Amino acid sequence: MSIIKPHKLGIISGPGSEYFTGKVVKHLRRLYLERYEKLSTALAKRHGMSEDEILRTVTLMDDLNNKRIPRNKRPTTFQCPDFTIKVKYTRFANGEEKAEILDAVRGLRIFIVYDLSNSEPVKVAGSDEPVRLSVNDHLMFLFTTINALQLAGAESVTLVLPTYPYSRQHKKGGREALTAAMFGRICEMLGVERIITLDIHSREIENSFSNLHLENLHASYQTLIALHKLIDFSDPELVVVAPDTGAISRNKFYAQALHRPLAMLYKERDYSIVSKDAKHSNIKSINLLGDVNGKTVLIADDMLATGGTMIIAMRELTNLGAKKIICMVSLPLFNANAVEDFDAAYKEGIFYRIIGTNAVFHGHDLLDKEWYIQADITELFARVISRLHHGRSISPLLDNRKFIQILIDNSQANPQAPLPGASASDPDRD
Repeated sequence: MSIIKPHKLGIISGPGSEYFTGKVVKHLRRLYLERYEKLSTALAKRHGMSEDEILRTVTLMDDLNNKRIPRNKRPTTFQCPDFTIKVKYTRFANGEEKAEILDAVRGLRIFIVYDLSNSEPVKVAGSDEPVRLSVNDHLMFLFTTINALQLAGAESVTLVLPTYPYSRQHKKGGREALTAAMFGRICEMLGVERIITLDIHSREIENSFSNLHLENLHASYQTLIALHKLIDFSDPELVVVAPDTGAISRNKFYAQALHRPLAMLYKERDYSIVSKDAKHSNIKSINLLGDVNGKTVLIADDMLATGGTMIIAMRELTNLGAKKIICMVSLPLFNANAVEDFDAAYKEGIFYRIIGTNAVFHGHDLLDKEWYIQADITELFARVISRLHHGRSISPLLDNRKFIQILIDNSQANPQAPLPGASASDPDRD
């Protein structure tokens, strides 16, 4: 298979995921155009051919691989396909849902990009006005799309899910379901080959699959680039704080990379109470192991749901003398009244900034806030999709510790030097 022409690649967007999918497709097209320019220049020198001769050869191979007999004139520039497969999503009055594939997909390798956490109103057939879909509504649309693709003859189906649904229901305590594992097994039963997700809550979920592959990406490189615009990595007064025992490994990673001390908040909880928000939490007491007095505090976590416990933790750190608090989260869900709660907390002065990724779609009610910064991860997903489609290794994109360390070390050695873009986390950008 040619590495410059993505034959048999198709991208589908779930309802409400059009913006994220559009950015992924835009990055994919740019990647293939850049790759062709570099390859054509190298081949021209290597084989003594003109770039026009190379274009003629590439076009000939494309025509031979095309399902249809070409009728138009030969293109004078390299043509990159759009990849996008159109789907009609319908929600009926009784709540039933279906997906109808509008383009031919027989023999294609399909990647379904779907933000299952999107709670913003979305437009679907069967309703004159945009409707809010629950995660369960999104799941039914996803399942009907997968089944429609299988019936239409798609070669393979890969799910690109920035947020893995029900990921916090990954361990059983009493008579309850292991819903995270159940979702994966349903996808496996429907014929899904692979799931690509971001910072899954528990890697043990993968142990419940027989044939399904789970690729877990990390947003640490992209969020660190956003963080560098706020602070100096060489600041000796910087300290990393784990918000609870479950986040120690994540924050230890940042502390080691930044060569800064690690502190931890230990929370005593009353598990007979269900946390709803910052005012209705099951936290009884908080103790700090470490020192934050007069320091800039960096907190990292995988997700932010209602944010109640995070606000309590940041208020406690402020009371203990923290000068500036910055929180980095991979999955900024901001459920219920979280945006309003964080807005009120910011006005109180208990934190400085929240850095989240665009793995979860949000409107201007969050993006326009002074205290919120969004890191873009769509290029990371585009590069993984391209590598998987061409059978290339994705290991360097799954484990980005080496590139993060280079990024931080270079920044600490020369704080005034500009940082590279997000693409620098791919060692094989050619």
